[in-house]
Amino acid sequence: QLQLVESGGGLVQPGGSLRLSCEVSESLDRYCIGWFRQGPGTVRVDVSSIHGSKDAAPYYSDSAKGRFTISRDNAKNVVYLQMNNLKLEDTGVYYCAAGYVCSSYAQPAGAFNSWGQGTQVTVSS
Repeated sequence: QLQLVESGGGLVQPGGSLRLSCEVSESLDRYCIGWFRQGPGTVRVDVSSIHGSKDAAPYYSDSAKGRFTISRDNAKNVVYLQMNNLKLEDTGVYYCAAGYVCSSYAQPAGAFNSWGQGTQVTVSS
């Protein structure tokens, strides 16, 4: 069974940066890896996604564009989410998830089959 483990969350001031990591238990090649954010009392929202082997442009939500960068290291089976200029509204639990189809549009959580345990990101002054 595919396993995903997130790390890198923490407490940061507005304007700060964090880099999240998602370590996947097998080759990224056939998967779409997505990062989702879930705030208190809200559903998981697609923040960014990237295919494990295809060179298609990654997806970013409107709020992530220009501030977040998703990347992958196929040799390590790790997907990163570099988050810069963090805002209060970026606060939430960040989950990485694996599916089989990437999209240039936001995908619902149900499109992804395997999930990590999540890592907390808190942006606060």
